[in-house]
Amino acid sequence: MVKTKSADNSQLLDALNPVQRQAVQRIEGPVLILAGAGSGKTRVLTHRVAYLIDHVGIDPSQILAVTFTNKAANEMKERILKLSNGIAKDAWIGTFHSIGARMLRKEGGRIGYARNFLIFDREDQIRFIKTVMNELRISEKQHAPEAILNAISGAKNEFVTPPEYLNIAKAPFEQTVAQVYVHYQSLLKQNNTMDFDDLLVNPILLFEQHPPVLDYYQNKIIYILVDEFQDTNRTQYLFLKMLAARHRNLCVVGDDDQSIYRWRGADIRNILNMEKDYPDCAVFRLEQNYRSTKYILDAANSIVQNNLQRREKSLWTEKAHGEKVEVLELDHAISEANTVVDLIKEELYNSRSFSDFALLYRTNAQSRVLEDALRDGSIPYVVVGGVRFYERKEIKDVLAYLRLVCNPNDGISFKRVINFPLRGIGDSSVEKLEEFAHEKAISLLTAAGRVEELSTITPKIRKAIAEFYELIHKYASIKEKFSAGELARALVDEIGILRTFKEINTEESFARAENVRELLSAIANFIKSHKDATLDDFLEEVSLITDVDNWDDRANAVTLMTLHSAKGLEFPVVFVTGLEEGLLPLSRTFLDNADLEEERRLFYVGATRAKQRLFLSWAAIRQRFGENFNNIPSRFLKEINAECVIHKNLRSYPSRRDRTPRTAVASYDEDSQEYSAISPGREVKHELFGIGRVLKTEGEGENMKITVKFYEAGEKRLVVKYANLIVLE
Repeated sequence: MVKTKSADNSQLLDALNPVQRQAVQRIEGPVLILAGAGSGKTRVLTHRVAYLIDHVGIDPSQILAVTFTNKAANEMKERILKLSNGIAKDAWIGTFHSIGARMLRKEGGRIGYARNFLIFDREDQIRFIKTVMNELRISEKQHAPEAILNAISGAKNEFVTPPEYLNIAKAPFEQTVAQVYVHYQSLLKQNNTMDFDDLLVNPILLFEQHPPVLDYYQNKIIYILVDEFQDTNRTQYLFLKMLAARHRNLCVVGDDDQSIYRWRGADIRNILNMEKDYPDCAVFRLEQNYRSTKYILDAANSIVQNNLQRREKSLWTEKAHGEKVEVLELDHAISEANTVVDLIKEELYNSRSFSDFALLYRTNAQSRVLEDALRDGSIPYVVVGGVRFYERKEIKDVLAYLRLVCNPNDGISFKRVINFPLRGIGDSSVEKLEEFAHEKAISLLTAAGRVEELSTITPKIRKAIAEFYELIHKYASIKEKFSAGELARALVDEIGILRTFKEINTEESFARAENVRELLSAIANFIKSHKDATLDDFLEEVSLITDVDNWDDRANAVTLMTLHSAKGLEFPVVFVTGLEEGLLPLSRTFLDNADLEEERRLFYVGATRAKQRLFLSWAAIRQRFGENFNNIPSRFLKEINAECVIHKNLRSYPSRRDRTPRTAVASYDEDSQEYSAISPGREVKHELFGIGRVLKTEGEGENMKITVKFYEAGEKRLVVKYANLIVLE
């Protein structure tokens, strides 16, 4: 090719620190770049591609740069094109899946796939799994289709083929999976279809079965660069190893301290053992952090250094010490959420924007209390990596049951849950039921009660529909006899949603179960805080939230997300909430040291998202199923270097509103003129709201207005003259 200068080489390298520059200039042979959080790994990777093209004169079509998400791949492509003045447009830049699909579109015919093969999403896969289970007469009540699919996906991530899985299957569940795996894969091929995991597995099968194809790609791709290498699974690693076998110019960039996807197949051993597989591997450690202040960085380092499975590195920064990390101890999850809102409001006075704040948590269920507090505080927010709590599928499913119990004429809710959990009631049966209901001018639920009149529906399905009718009818008839919380708990238990999620046994199903439990807590809290409230009142409240609570200006809003979703992002102010044993780390990780170390890495990822301020909070009480559970602080909090943190005990006095008030300093009613004693920080008692602490005052005398953070009722703004307050010593 004719070499074209994209930019002055010295300018390209001047943008790098000494270690980054060395990593970019080491061209030949295997290279491992251990890039700590905020150390500029993407800069190194993109500059390395530009350097290969501009300085070494490599044809861009001989370069493969691969990462995990389309967003990351697009950002990488844009930066490389800018650095190379557009010359790099022919480089292979994409995700593992997109690169695999590109190869298979061209070569898939060699392993029995036409060029126009389809790629199935999760819903399609579940449908195929159900078809296979039906053919094999495997009951969905005995084994959840999602659980079987997850086991098959895990096998593909480990590059275990159907015949191999059949040979190693021992336990009854594994033997069932093996049967389904064989037929599922056969059915996919018959339909000229692949799932996402096949886009990783099939290129390797192609290379193994057709060596000339492997030879072609080994000659074509001379330089391989991999981002987020710590997140690769065994199948991805084998794919890279095969492609790089001839020229051995494999450059991987990653951070073992940020490996947080073990639950979906990522194998940290890939990065830890790189030098064993490539003894001549050059290793570069990027340890200068450009993101966080020194206190935040030292706190994060002191956390992750407790892991045994890691490469030694220590991040440092030229930034100032900044403010110490604040560890906040609260009474209750509600207090935690309200305190977060208070701190956000305080920080807003320091010329910050809403978009400067991120609220991080371990499970999606935790967002509900935080969302409630943000709404009450009139603070705009956006949920990233998920949907708002009441818009999640499992929440909508349970709410649909409750709506149907309260309103038997609700046809939309009826159709949503008639076959959830699975009862074998298909769309055609529902259509026949709808026709019958229309003909008789009755509701769908009433039609379900008369299903025996429908001879066009098979006896088995008629029985399932009748049982569904009896379920809803039973709870509708006892609705007035039990509290909304008791009714919801009993209904959730009877329909078996939580048992279904437990059987699936994945990170996603665990999170969905937690969301359902959080909904039960929300119902119980609503009934406690609203006198004489009913289930209908709660459903009305929820409908208002989901219909009205939409913030248009997403660019200026507080960000809520799980710790997993936060990876790769940064914010001036970060709150990591719910730092309690059993939540972070999760209780199910206690017996497995590998899982425990991943939980610690997850905490480390959250801490290193912060640029200027980091708050870590935990609550002594958190609700599940509407009941209070006592907590102890996360073990990770004890591991932080004490010199980096300030501990703040923000717990209120025992018994709160029920305790005997201390001596009254002053009473504020219409006849009282005792205004001088009140000031921020003082505790006050209100007849309705109970006891709280004054946050700020405005004005003086009879026109004085105050903002009070009540321990149970939350933040209120009051006119002192009319509030009838008692100020406590």
